[in-house]
Amino acid sequence: MKICHLVFLVYLFFHAYCDSDVLVGYHVTLAIPPAYSSGFVGRAFIMETDQTEPNFRTAVSVEALDDKYACSLDIFLGNVKVWSSGHFSRFYTADKCMLELTEDGDLQLKGQKEIIGWRSGTSGQGVQRLHLLETGNLILVDPLNLIKWQTFNFPTDVMLQGQRLSSRTRLTSFISNNSSLFYSFEIQYDKIVLYLNSGKWKYSYWEFKPYPYGEKNITYIELTSKALEIFNGKFQKVAQITSEQPQPVRFLALGNSTGNLGLYYYSAERQMFQASYQALNGTCDLPLACNPYGICTFSNACSCIRLMTKGIGSLPDCSTDGISEGLCGRNQAEMVELQGVTSILRQGTPSEVNISKDACANLCLDNCTCVAALYISSAEADANLQQCFLYGLVRGVKEIQRGSTGSYWVKMPKGSRDQVHGKSSGLKKWSVIVIGVVDGFIIFIVLAGIGYYIIQKRRQTSLNTRHTP
Repeated sequence: MKICHLVFLVYLFFHAYCDSDVLVGYHVTLAIPPAYSSGFVGRAFIMETDQTEPNFRTAVSVEALDDKYACSLDIFLGNVKVWSSGHFSRFYTADKCMLELTEDGDLQLKGQKEIIGWRSGTSGQGVQRLHLLETGNLILVDPLNLIKWQTFNFPTDVMLQGQRLSSRTRLTSFISNNSSLFYSFEIQYDKIVLYLNSGKWKYSYWEFKPYPYGEKNITYIELTSKALEIFNGKFQKVAQITSEQPQPVRFLALGNSTGNLGLYYYSAERQMFQASYQALNGTCDLPLACNPYGICTFSNACSCIRLMTKGIGSLPDCSTDGISEGLCGRNQAEMVELQGVTSILRQGTPSEVNISKDACANLCLDNCTCVAALYISSAEADANLQQCFLYGLVRGVKEIQRGSTGSYWVKMPKGSRDQVHGKSSGLKKWSVIVIGVVDGFIIFIVLAGIGYYIIQKRRQTSLNTRHTP
């Protein structure tokens, strides 16, 4: 481990280089530009491990985000950020970003006027130093080397080799600053699951069950160099998800943009991290493969529900315009069944079971927060039930083979059904056909009459010629 000396390289980016552990009383300060500069990144690397690159490094960072400057304590594996104090809540500051390990053992990030934006909460616990382990775990320890705080206890969107996560723990990944949606990877007593979270709504889109008969005995998972391993209460491995490459797994990550779960190894040839396993391999199996009210097709392209088509291209701008939100009751809205589509999203449990398809659609119709419904018949349901799932968003919709016994419905304003299914355009086509047939018939009659007249005229002329002396 090495102590770091701050070196300013250029105005928009700076680094530091390291030599040893951080002791109480240590602090490092980064100055923040007086004016906002988009793309600004400043980092002081204060510690790094002695491993062969890519190794772990700890940094104090300043980044230009949301027209402000965010101050954070970060851990990197190579160029990949594997932990950040600002993952759940960003600390915005001006003038300065300072990391301090106080004399009473509290690790703090401070901004202007000594405002504390983040802290470890270890004041008075005898903390002596900050240390970065070769596992990437950043720890605060006392003189007896007892751990008082560690980043492994506060997982973000990455799980490192050697790290354990207990049941009821989760990784989270945030989609964007302007979205209320986020992904989560959760360890439950009977399975591990990927969820798309939207306000009070929560939808699974992938799960792994080590117990086929519903036993609930998962206590923790651990990432090794070869696999993600699942253990029961007796510390026995009951299942694993194995890497598909011989190189050692360095970390597991939940993707910010896709929501996919992957195991990653380092490719020395390409000098970058690559996935050795991914939970979802098809584009249409990703929860947000298309925009709202978009349908992922067999060709892995996105199409819009006909009424909402607003743009063109591989990812069309399917306009929502609040088309379903807040619609309540049968005087305002109607449920439109979309043929040959389903949703990959599922609630933890169905909203209703053993009801009819129409009753399922009506449940959504009468629910002001519901915008779509999925009905799965006994032929598709695991427990031979008729299951009804309600949705607060129209996402994760994909094309399937027609003839399925399931039904997917979308709530729309009253009178939308004919437009969606194209009945008005079909009527126009039928009218054109009818008009064309009538016109053709009239033309045929006229031509036949002209032909008859010419034939009769020729016959008359021939008769007159025969009787002429």
